[in-house]
Amino acid sequence: MSVTRSGLARSGLGPASGRFRDGIVTSGKLVVLAVEATKAATTDIVMRRFSWSEFLLQAWFMTRVSLLPTILVAIPFGVITSVQIGAVANQIGATSFSGAVNGIGVLRQGAPLVTSLMIAGAVGSAICSDLGARQVREEIDALRVMGISPVQRLVAPRVVAALVVSVMLTVIVAMTAMVTAFILNVGGGTISSGAYLESFVSFSQPTDLFLAEFKALVFGFIATIVAAHKGLSASGGPKGVADAVNQSVVLSVILLAFANVAITQAYVMLVPQSVA
Repeated sequence: MSVTRSGLARSGLGPASGRFRDGIVTSGKLVVLAVEATKAATTDIVMRRFSWSEFLLQAWFMTRVSLLPTILVAIPFGVITSVQIGAVANQIGATSFSGAVNGIGVLRQGAPLVTSLMIAGAVGSAICSDLGARQVREEIDALRVMGISPVQRLVAPRVVAALVVSVMLTVIVAMTAMVTAFILNVGGGTISSGAYLESFVSFSQPTDLFLAEFKALVFGFIATIVAAHKGLSASGGPKGVADAVNQSVVLSVILLAFANVAITQAYVMLVPQSVA
């Protein structure tokens, strides 16, 4: 047995299998926490015992720390999108379609992704550090001793707040990026304002906005659950909290990328694309 273990260690299979097992365990814990948080939030809202004060406090905190950075990221995003798409449209002589490509690209992909990255980076790190500090100070254990569920008291209000803030930030990001692209294209004289807006209206659909908001809900939920899980499982003092915050941001970005691909593919396959 010792020979087998040493052989696995030398071949690298031992650590690899351990990391794979840890990944499976983490995935299971994330799913369990997501179910518990959803159940707690739904039950508390229906039974009228939801902590609305904590929800408002967290919603205001999330908005305060993410609104300005999100707008500052949305403006250069709109500039880059407009410049790149405008250059390609000029090369192939399709400048009349730049409004549709810019608007739909921002609405379907850009706005939810920018919002999710801000939620994962700014909001998720704050949630993870707060819950991690409570965990290492044994405040979470104290809540359990008093018969209070940490998921119900701390996680559920943050999840609901993140959903609301994600939806609102997505609209702000979409408007900021689209207005920026409109100003650059129309102000630069490459296309008239009427042609720009007409192309966007002709190709866009109401489902594009629904897709953006649905992505925002899913991304905000995933980022908050990951941050809460890493915070509640932090250990080892300040260094453990710092490691948990780093893991939270990295894992959130990876999961958001996979979720974005899955949702986009499902939308393309299930929703027929038509021109008005």
